[in-house]
Amino acid sequence: MDKKIAVLAAGANGSCIAADLTQAGLDVAVIDQWPAHVETMRASGLTVRTRDGGPVTTPVTAYHLCDVCTLHDKFDLVLLTSKAYDSRWLTEFIKPYLAADGLVVAVQNCMTAEEIGGIVGMERTVGCVVELSSQMFEPADILRNTPPPRTWFGVGAFDDAHADRVEEVAAVLRHAGRVDITDDIIAAKWMKLIVNAMTMGLKAILGTTNEQVFKLAGARELFLRAGEEALTAGQILGHRVVPVIGLTAEQVANTNSLLETLLEKIVHDVGPTALNTVLQDHMKGRYSEIDLINGLVAEACRAEGRPTPVSDAIIAISKRVHAGELKPDVANFELIREQLES
Repeated sequence: MDKKIAVLAAGANGSCIAADLTQAGLDVAVIDQWPAHVETMRASGLTVRTRDGGPVTTPVTAYHLCDVCTLHDKFDLVLLTSKAYDSRWLTEFIKPYLAADGLVVAVQNCMTAEEIGGIVGMERTVGCVVELSSQMFEPADILRNTPPPRTWFGVGAFDDAHADRVEEVAAVLRHAGRVDITDDIIAAKWMKLIVNAMTMGLKAILGTTNEQVFKLAGARELFLRAGEEALTAGQILGHRVVPVIGLTAEQVANTNSLLETLLEKIVHDVGPTALNTVLQDHMKGRYSEIDLINGLVAEACRAEGRPTPVSDAIIAISKRVHAGELKPDVANFELIREQLES
């Protein structure tokens, strides 16, 4: 494959993907906004560790954002791996460097497709759902919780007229994990948002891993209540129930235990000790994606007069953590209970 590929805003997940694609012999440029990360990649490569194996260091071609204006080639494929709230400006930023028939793939959480398509055109946008868990606290040093056999991507076109482009993306991403092609990528994105709304925010404000959180009495019930709110929001918005994260159509259709199935699958795949991306943001003092996950759930339900008490609690306490008023801690479980009872 002779396509020129950019991994744009290569945090932990983007770095894992960039390393996999580079190892596969693809032409990959890694572009990031953290100066120390770029300089370390340039000096000593990208190091990815897994819980099952030792570190693998991959030499990569890395660029600072400010270097991009010196590039002369156009990218055939841009994998946008930033936080969802950075989607708009990064898409505008990379648009001049996208080939005339190039594609942008948002390998992200949240519902960013229309925003990206509105900038580069829906015909140059391919949707992607991702199940890849990783963490990075030091530049170019990543712990990957889901190695390629447990990493999953779902890809799809937003318009049937452009469906022939999807296999191009799938062929690239198969170097980093399993890939399914879906005929309803928006619904698939919402299904993954349900998973994230159930688990990410609660574990993050409690400062817990899967191994720790299920020892808290009532935690599982809160996960499922948050999932019910997200499922309701999806129904309000008209999204179908479709298989994601490697589940089959039979596993998600005509079941009374959809949320339990999603919860068990994500816990199994991610493992007992992973730190999710929202918790990592809290630990780093960074803004998280909660407003675009649980916040989106609350907004959709509020428009129809449907309450979202668990999502509201997650949002409120997450804001206090980001403001420095609270730290991620199991003690916040009582704050959640108090807000739900008020």
